[in-house]
Amino acid sequence: MGGPYIIHDLNEKTDIFAFSPMKAPNFIFLILISLCLSCSHHDKKTGKTVFRYNEAANITTLDPAFARDQTIIWATNQLFNGLVQLDDRMEIRPCIAKSWEISTSGLVYTFHLRQDVFFHDSPAFENGKGRKAVARDFVFSFQRITDPKVASPGAWIFNNASRAIDKPSFEALDDSTVVVRLIRPFPPFLSLLSMQYCSVVPREAVAFFGADFRRNPVGTGPFIFKMWQEGVKLILLRNPVYFESEKGFRLPFLDAVSITFVQDKQSAFLEFIKGNLDFISGIDPTYKDELLTPEGKLQPKYELKIKLVSQPYLNTEYLGFMVERSALSTNQVFIGDKRIRQAINFAFDRKKMIRYLRNNIGTPGCQGITPKGLPSFDSNRIFYDYDPEKARNLLASAGYSEGRRMPPVTLTSTPDYLDICKYIQHQVANLGIELKIEVSPPAAVKEMKAQGKLPFFRASWIADYPDAENYLSMFYSKNFCPQGPNYTHFSNPSFDRLYEKSMSTVNDSVRFQYYRQMENIMMEEAPVVVLYYDQVLRFVQNNIQGLGSNPMNLLNLKQVRKL
Repeated sequence: MGGPYIIHDLNEKTDIFAFSPMKAPNFIFLILISLCLSCSHHDKKTGKTVFRYNEAANITTLDPAFARDQTIIWATNQLFNGLVQLDDRMEIRPCIAKSWEISTSGLVYTFHLRQDVFFHDSPAFENGKGRKAVARDFVFSFQRITDPKVASPGAWIFNNASRAIDKPSFEALDDSTVVVRLIRPFPPFLSLLSMQYCSVVPREAVAFFGADFRRNPVGTGPFIFKMWQEGVKLILLRNPVYFESEKGFRLPFLDAVSITFVQDKQSAFLEFIKGNLDFISGIDPTYKDELLTPEGKLQPKYELKIKLVSQPYLNTEYLGFMVERSALSTNQVFIGDKRIRQAINFAFDRKKMIRYLRNNIGTPGCQGITPKGLPSFDSNRIFYDYDPEKARNLLASAGYSEGRRMPPVTLTSTPDYLDICKYIQHQVANLGIELKIEVSPPAAVKEMKAQGKLPFFRASWIADYPDAENYLSMFYSKNFCPQGPNYTHFSNPSFDRLYEKSMSTVNDSVRFQYYRQMENIMMEEAPVVVLYYDQVLRFVQNNIQGLGSNPMNLLNLKQVRKL
């Protein structure tokens, strides 16, 4: 069986051996686990510390303007920086901006930049030497993601930016001062600027590489891009002139990051148990019982080898309906009826699903799209719980009593959620609903969902920033995909009016009231079936230190040490 990627000399030519994943049959899986328990944690003696993890869902781009999902966010977070950043408590901290002021009107943000931040070396620069990052680079970067020709999925971040000629959205007052102007006050705006979309990129590199910037990223981050064999491996090297430090020591501590793209999660898990991967995130049905007790704790036999880090995760797992009738095919147009969507919401038991399929990892999604852990989350408000009688009545009122004459419903999912989809399939069948499941690779589902081509799909929304507006923006009519996150094409004038009011409200308690009214409207129309609110689960080798955890499950490797 092949091992992980080995980097022999990080200062010269990178020598990498290909990963050969084992397709372990289930009946020998536990035997292999037993053998793996005796394997060493340690890398071969290269003199370098390499942090290794696997990304089963692949990475489609390294351009932060397209950092729309976790796989891209994790990678670009190592390569790029923005004005501000979030710490593990989800509080705003300085990054390239060392300080800032917000006007009393809440409309003008003035940022003062550090003077010791440099772009990575690149052939895009004169003599290949990275230059200092300055205010005009942020103006360029922000203008780039709002440019319709670029079609960044993060363009919505600046929907509230000023468009006045005499008061431009983005302005560099000098090399170290950048100003951002808004139309209306928006309290979570600093959190928006912490997103990877808002990373600074150099004009020269974007021009030099053109469309190929996606695989030739040039940033200011703690790690420098080395090589990327798409679908196989990605190598990042330590940035020797990175500007941040910890207790007098320059970050990062690691020499390199090696990311593999083995789609088979069982194979990746075996590599983790051998010590050839340093951490895995989340839990897969193929090994959940091997790692976790029924109560969701780490199995005792692993306590000396690995550690489990868990906390509430700002991630809502859901099923989404395309509710725009004109976008539905003739045989699927019936799901444009909210009674059908409501019936499916009532038709299955979320509590049993979490207990038996998730080992009690997560919270049943009965309270709406806003996840547990956000201030506006209301645990006492139940929208949908298991109620087969209500589901039957709704089907009957829609003209499909006991599911008669109702066409099959097709649900598109990725392979790793097949168990949950089959559970729902079995439960809704009790009401006469025929649910067909189509399984496609993650990249294909992601693309079809973004293009509005799926009538019914499994999806998740991981918070880009810690505010419920991030979730509710998925249902604002001006955020239709592919430019925005409204994958269901939900449109409701009352919802839109409340959304726009909430964006201009400084008072948190008033804004939260708007949020709850918006959620009431949206959940009544049922463009989604909320499955559960997730938990962060990180399984980490015991020789890894400094790998923290946060409610957004953002991977931050700059403070990690490998002993």
